[in-house]
Amino acid sequence: MRVGELSRRTGVPVPTIKYYVREGLLPAGELSSPNQAHYDEAHVRRLRLIRALLEVGGLKVAAIAEVLGAMDDPGRPLHKVLGAAADRLGTEGAADDDAEAEAAGDVVQRLIARRGWHSHEADPAAKDLARALAALSRVGHGAFFELLEEYADAAEVVARADLAYVDRQGPVEELVESVVIGTVLGEAVFSALRRLAHVDASARVFGGVEEERVEPEGSAAGEGSAEREA
Repeated sequence: MRVGELSRRTGVPVPTIKYYVREGLLPAGELSSPNQAHYDEAHVRRLRLIRALLEVGGLKVAAIAEVLGAMDDPGRPLHKVLGAAADRLGTEGAADDDAEAEAAGDVVQRLIARRGWHSHEADPAAKDLARALAALSRVGHGAFFELLEEYADAAEVVARADLAYVDRQGPVEELVESVVIGTVLGEAVFSALRRLAHVDASARVFGGVEEERVEPEGSAAGEGSAEREA
């Protein structure tokens, strides 16, 4: 297909496609003439992945280039690809050096050691967690630290689910892509699910919404109700 059809199929404007090619995010098309290039289904798939990482994952173009570079490196282990994708999710900003930041950093390192997680002190995720905990402490919510173990339990369950999805993939290129999808887009999915659950929990706890009890069919309670109605 020509670039115009590629644009129509993916919703990505032609100038943007050419920009992605120049930046190395998208492989160049195969030249069919000096001024014409041919694109195939691999280009469609890669463009849709770029859009997802950009629009849903919230990654910047430079970060996407690094993630795709890790994906396309045949010598890089999947664990390293996963790390490259995860590292790009980190927030940017200068590190704080006040007492709250130091205390939060210690809490995070103890948590990692206690749970036996494979991590390192410079891990962007560890820095993000410490930064968030320090901010909570500064606004008088240091007690939130007490929830860390429950959050860590939930995070491990989600991480195992992510990797179980990766294990179901077939060809190597799909396996690598699924690692990135599960890391970057899975982050957006989990964040949205957490917000939905928050609204529901808040309504039930603070809004006076009573939980509906649904009796299974054939249960004693259900049979009793049926008899009364009869």
